[in-house]
Amino acid sequence: MKVGRILLIGFIVAGVGVQLVPNELPPVEADNSQDLIQSGLVNENIGKLIRTACYDCHSNETVYPWYSYLAPSSWLVSKDVREGREALNFSHWESLEMLDKLALLDDLAIEVNEETMPMPIYTWMHAAAKLSEEERAALVLWAEEAMDILVEEEEEDDQEEGE
Repeated sequence: MKVGRILLIGFIVAGVGVQLVPNELPPVEADNSQDLIQSGLVNENIGKLIRTACYDCHSNETVYPWYSYLAPSSWLVSKDVREGREALNFSHWESLEMLDKLALLDDLAIEVNEETMPMPIYTWMHAAAKLSEEERAALVLWAEEAMDILVEEEEEDDQEEGE
């Protein structure tokens, strides 16, 4: 009985102690003029899907849940958001080169189709982000169509410059 009580007290002290370890969550920015959704490349339905399933990790508009302020889960949330933004940040979409946009759209289509994105651990905690087969198919189709649009726009720009 005494050992159990000591272990419980030790666990509580450790739980409180880890809260003192500094961890800075990536900042949230509301004004994102370079954002994908403002680019005209996204219709309302796809924009809603992307915001629900992708934006917490892949934009500057992260909505941090309550557990993101408590260690040790805060460490994981911070790491995932940083890595997500490094891989793809929809808030910086318009500042990307065309070839980078094409590569990111291709990656998006592959990862959504293969169900590696959104990450299973994320959808476990955020049920609304879990995509149905129809939603996955719609996102993949949109990404493919968006790549075609970008290529066509680039070709038109090249033709105008050649005249």
